[in-house]
Amino acid sequence: VRKFFPETWIWDLVHTDSKGEVNIFYTIPDTITEWKASAFCVQDNAGFGISSPVSLTAFQPFFVDLTLPYSVIRGEKFNLVANVFNYLNRCIQISALLAKSSDYKAEILSPEGNTATVCANERKTYIWAVSPLKLGEVKFTITAEAKLNTRGTGNSTSPEEETIRRDTLIQTLLVEPEGIKKELTQSSLICTKGITTSEPVSLSLPKNIVKGSARAYFSVIGDILGTALRNMENLLHMPYGCGEQNMALFTPNIYALDYLNKTGQLTEEIRVKGTGYLSTGYQKQLSYKHRDGSYSSFGTRDREGNVWLTAFVYKSFAQARRYIYIDDNVQSQTLIWLASKQKSDGCFENAGSHFNNALKGGEEGEYSLTAYVVAALLEAGHSAAHPVIQSGMNCLETAFDNGVHNLYNQALFAYAYGLADNEKRCQFFLEKLDKTATRDGGLVHWQREKKPPADDFPVFYYRAPSAEIEMTSYVLLALLNKAKLTPEDLSYISRIVHWLVKQQNPYGGFSSSQDTVVALQALAQYGYLTFSKESLNTVKVNFMESPSRAFQVNDKNRFLLQQASLPTIPGKYSVEVNGTGCVYLQTTLRYNVHLPKKVAGFSLSVQLANVSCTSNFPPKFDLVLSASYTGNRKVSNMAIIDVKMLSGFVPVRSSLKKLQYQNSVVDRVDIKNNHILFYLQKVSQKEISFSFSVEQSLPVSDIKPVPVHMYDYYETDEYALAEYKTPC
Repeated sequence: VRKFFPETWIWDLVHTDSKGEVNIFYTIPDTITEWKASAFCVQDNAGFGISSPVSLTAFQPFFVDLTLPYSVIRGEKFNLVANVFNYLNRCIQISALLAKSSDYKAEILSPEGNTATVCANERKTYIWAVSPLKLGEVKFTITAEAKLNTRGTGNSTSPEEETIRRDTLIQTLLVEPEGIKKELTQSSLICTKGITTSEPVSLSLPKNIVKGSARAYFSVIGDILGTALRNMENLLHMPYGCGEQNMALFTPNIYALDYLNKTGQLTEEIRVKGTGYLSTGYQKQLSYKHRDGSYSSFGTRDREGNVWLTAFVYKSFAQARRYIYIDDNVQSQTLIWLASKQKSDGCFENAGSHFNNALKGGEEGEYSLTAYVVAALLEAGHSAAHPVIQSGMNCLETAFDNGVHNLYNQALFAYAYGLADNEKRCQFFLEKLDKTATRDGGLVHWQREKKPPADDFPVFYYRAPSAEIEMTSYVLLALLNKAKLTPEDLSYISRIVHWLVKQQNPYGGFSSSQDTVVALQALAQYGYLTFSKESLNTVKVNFMESPSRAFQVNDKNRFLLQQASLPTIPGKYSVEVNGTGCVYLQTTLRYNVHLPKKVAGFSLSVQLANVSCTSNFPPKFDLVLSASYTGNRKVSNMAIIDVKMLSGFVPVRSSLKKLQYQNSVVDRVDIKNNHILFYLQKVSQKEISFSFSVEQSLPVSDIKPVPVHMYDYYETDEYALAEYKTPC
C-alpha cells in the first residue's frame, strides 16, 4: 500500500565520526520518481565542503497513479483519473478497482469497465465521475492488479488467472463547505487552590451559516505557553511572506526556550526543534537585509531600511545568540546604521514607518520610535551608559517634559524606563496608565483613544485589535520588570494576564504579528514568575445531554494537549476545575458563512477579462482585482488580498511572475495550496488594480463561486470581500 508522498524527503543535520563518515538508514517514500541528493559539511579546520549530487530511482514495474484536484467544494463533481502503467516485459490482463465508500458516489466512465489487456511499456487510463458526500478529508483507495492467463493442468481446459502484481494507492481530497471560514475561540486561564471553579461555555451560530459546516472542540493544557509551544511554526495561520512577519515566527522561539530553560523543562528534543526554527529564521531574515545593515519588509525591493524593523531584528538576533550562531559583523553593521539614524537631540528619524500606522501616536510618533529603539538596545544587552541609549533617553526626557498623551506611547515609555532602571519615571507612567485602564469583570486592559467603531457583525472578528493587545502587553512587561512586586501588584498583573489569555487564537498566537511577539514575551515572563510544579487538577466538561468528560492535568503531562469534540452546536456547556495550580482552557468553534455584504475599511471588486471557453482547450481567463482604502486613516497598513482558486483551476505562473517584477502595486506573491496571496505595502483612497491569468488543470463540473478576501494585516477588523465564478 502506497500512501506517503512528500515533496522533499531528507533535510537532516547529522554528526559524523572522526573520519568524517556516518551511516544513516531511511525508508524510501512511496512516490515513483528519481530522488536527487547532495550533502554539505562544516569542520573547524577543513572549512566547508559540498558533495557532488547522487540520485536514487524509486521504481516498480507495475503501478497505478491517481490525478485529482487539491480540493473541491461540496456539491461539485470531478473526474478521478487513474493511470495503470505496465513496465513488465509481457502483455498482461489488468484491472483497477476504486474502493467503495459512504463518503462519495463514483461511476466508472471507461466503456470497457474495470478490466483490459495492456502490453509492455503501455498504460491504461480509467476515469470515474465522483461526487463527494461528506465534508473534510475524503480518502480514495485504488487497487490495480496484473494477471497472467495460465492453462489449467490435466483435463481442465478453462483458463485460470494468476495475480502476479498488485499496487494499492491511497490519496486524500479536501472537500470544503461553501462560503468563508470563520474561527472563534473562548480562552481562559483558571487557577485554583483546593476549591472548585466553574465557567459556562456557550456556542451560538450566526444566521448566515453554511449548513453542516460547524465544528467545535474543547481543549485543556497545563501550561500557560502550552498551546504556543505546540504551534511555534504557525502561531497565526496568516501569511508570513515579509521581513517583519518572519521575525514574528523567529522571536517567540527565544522566549519559549528561555521559559523552559528557567523552569527546568527544556528537553533535548525541544531544544533541537527550537534551535532549528531559529537557524532557519535567521537565514531567511538575512534575505531582507540591505547592504547598509538595515532591514525592511521586502528587502532590497524597498528603497530604504526600516528603523522599527531593524531595531526589532537587532534585539532578537542578540537574544538568539544564547542558542544559535549569529554573525557579529552583521550585528555591528546594523548597530552602526541605527546610530546613523539618531538626530542630534537623541530622537530617531522615522526611516520607514511602524508596521501598524494605527499606533503611530500622531505628533508623538518620533518619541514612540525612540522609546522602541532604546528598549530594543537595552534588551539586546547594552548598558544604559551606551552613547546611543543615553542620547535616546535625552529624547525621551524632552518628550516627558512636553507631556506624553498617547496611551501606546505611555505603555512603551513605562517599559523603556523600566529597562533603563529609572523606576521613578516607570512608576509615573504606570500610575498614569492605571487611571485610563478599562476594567471589565475583574479583567484589566487598555484601549486606543480613537478606537474604530465596533463591527456590528460580531461573529466576523471577535478578538481585541492587535493595537490593544500590544499596548496591554507593554504595560504587563513594565510591571513584571519592577524590582519588587507586592501581593497587590501580583493581583493586578494576574487580571491583565487573564484578559490577555482570552485574546489568544487556537494556535497560541494573537491577532497579528507584533502583538503576538510582545504578548508571548510578557506571558513567558509571567509564566516563569508564577511557575509551580505542585499542580494537580481535574477538568470536567459537562455536556447538555451526553455524559461529561474529565481530564487530569499534572506536572508530568502539563504540555499534553487534551481535547474533546463538543457534539451539540448551538449548545450550552459548563467546565469545572478543581485541584491546585493553573490550567489553560480553550473552546474553538469553526464554521463557514455565506459571503456577507458588509465591508469595513476597503473597497474590493473582481472582474473577469480575456475569457476563453473553446471546447478544444481548457477554459482560461484573467482575474482583474481593483481595490482602495475607505477606512478612517489616510492609508492602510500592509494589506493582503487572498484569492481562492476555483476547483480544478490553477494560476498561470508566468502571469504572477510578470506581476511581481513589472507591477509596482504588488510587492510579493505567494501560492499556498489553492490560495494566491498578494502583498500590498499600503493601499490609499486612490483605486489600484492588477490582473493575472488562471486556467483549468482538471475538469470539475457544477463549479461553485469562491471568495476573495482583502484585509489589513495589522488591523484585521478592516476588510473587504468579493467572489467570482467560472465564466465557462
